[in-house]
Amino acid sequence: MIKGNLVNLFTEEIYPAEVEIQEGKIKCVREVKGELDNYILPGFIDAHIHIESSMLTPSRFAQMVVPHGTTAVVADPHEIANVQGLAGVNYMIQDAANVPLQFFFTAPSCVPATPFETSGAVLGPEEIDNLLQRDDVVALGEMMNFPGVIGGDPVVLEKIRLAHEHSKPVDGHAPLLSGDDLCNYIARGISTEHECSLREEALEKKRLGMRIMVREGSSAQNLEELWTVGGDFLVSDDRHPQDLLEGHLDQTLKKAVELGMDPLKAIQMVTVHPASHYHLDTGSVTPGKSADLVVVDDLEKFNVKKVFIKGELVAREGKPLFNVQPLTGENTFQLKTMMPSDFEIQSTGNGENTVRVIEVMEGQLLTEKSQTTLESVNGILPGDIEQDVLQIAVVERYGNNHHSNAFVKGFSLKKGAIASSVAHDSHNIIVVGTNTKDMAVAVNTLKKNRGGLVTVGEGVVHSLKLPIAGLMSTQSAEEVANQLNQLQEFTKAMGCKLSSPFMTLSFMALLVIPKLKISDQGLFDGESFQFVDVIK
Repeated sequence: MIKGNLVNLFTEEIYPAEVEIQEGKIKCVREVKGELDNYILPGFIDAHIHIESSMLTPSRFAQMVVPHGTTAVVADPHEIANVQGLAGVNYMIQDAANVPLQFFFTAPSCVPATPFETSGAVLGPEEIDNLLQRDDVVALGEMMNFPGVIGGDPVVLEKIRLAHEHSKPVDGHAPLLSGDDLCNYIARGISTEHECSLREEALEKKRLGMRIMVREGSSAQNLEELWTVGGDFLVSDDRHPQDLLEGHLDQTLKKAVELGMDPLKAIQMVTVHPASHYHLDTGSVTPGKSADLVVVDDLEKFNVKKVFIKGELVAREGKPLFNVQPLTGENTFQLKTMMPSDFEIQSTGNGENTVRVIEVMEGQLLTEKSQTTLESVNGILPGDIEQDVLQIAVVERYGNNHHSNAFVKGFSLKKGAIASSVAHDSHNIIVVGTNTKDMAVAVNTLKKNRGGLVTVGEGVVHSLKLPIAGLMSTQSAEEVANQLNQLQEFTKAMGCKLSSPFMTLSFMALLVIPKLKISDQGLFDGESFQFVDVIK
């Protein structure tokens, strides 16, 4: 029996109550007399998250977020799927099964994410159909190939048809899509959107019936811009481990209330709304539902006192009450040793050359397109540190020996290079640097480590190893966060001013987010959805 002030999200009332639990289910809810101190809420549900972006295995992730009140997640494993296909998805499901946190998954819809990059696997309609038959797979994952949806690509439409055949929703991903194209996209049966960064964009999509996921992650933070739109869900999308040490959805709820959102409306966005949309047996304090409950001390700071999953006390006062033993996994690294000359960009002639530049936007996954002039040196175009125009490259890691080079602005490095095998969505190696020598050292270090993050400066190399698919570590969140914080301090010492430089770096290869990105095959314009030359 659990007693407290029940936050009833159906009638939007708060009153003293007791919740009786039997065999992991809520048996009865009764109003009681008297004054009680704490508040009883349904367990929090993160309706859209990529566990891999935490750099933690699912079990380690659970160890981190359950004490913050998260009792369920809807996870899209398309990161590891792009590296290892179904084997990667199965790893996530199997590791998740060892902890109390309720993991629900979506079937990754875009593996590879686009035909303009090299991934480690392909998931076609047959594989998607097999996944959608599972009870713990509750939707078709975010449909990033919006040009394929709009253009009627038969493979894309077959995946959507299969989801509807299994009576499961289709998550969306269509940043800045508007007008007739947006109508076409929605008409195909896409129901959610988590990529809104502007209020006007979210409002247009909401008016057309889409359910808006207001994202508050490590790199993209849209809550402040979108909270007045009246979104349906509060989600994380991507969260780094050091941010998870500070909190999860409890932290997002606190920020929402601080901005002015009604606490009960905010709580609905992480409980009853996602549970209803994905048909989950959780998300409300209702007889017959899974007894997933959170006890907090108030509805402003959301300090979590106790967490129950299926009626079992699984966390108290910020500490998990369960043990974790992550599964080991495979890795994929097949690339040649890179030389400094591999990162040289040939000029079209002596003198000045006009080049396209990817321009980073702090706190956003979107980039801007810009251009600048660079002076040719012996037929080579180096970056220009004074202009903050650095070299960026993507090196394919699946045995085909592809790589491409371009320029980027916004990292502000004054020396050295940083690199990562976390590079959405195909997770090839991505590197930014002030010189080609350090870029080569950084990439070759990742090859030796078989994945992870690395900084190189003045001959000194620091790294964080990610042995699970080059994306995740079996270490605890504290250990991973400590190493990541050290890397970020080294990066800042080299001049970088970005709050999450490695998270930002990882999205420079995400072609389905405009405006200008890079893959192993070249510089890519996300608005025209085609490759463009580095030199204009």
